[in-house]
Amino acid sequence: MSITATELKENLSKYLQLSMTEDIYITRNGKVISKLSNPFVKRVDVAKSLFGILPENASVEEAKAARIDEI
Repeated sequence: MSITATELKENLSKYLQLSMTEDIYITRNGKVISKLSNPFVKRVDVAKSLFGILPENASVEEAKAARIDEI
């Protein structure tokens, strides 16, 4: 959802409630200046997406080394 900064100021509590379930993009002069979102939703989605991808015996060091090799 996209709203203006003025709309956010006038109805902050409404948009705080909505941000629990969806991202709210705040605009000024037609350009996105900020995003209001629930910080916990993304983390849970990312964590769920990782189940079954990494081998059980993977170590943090191996993961870091593989990440560095990608760069």
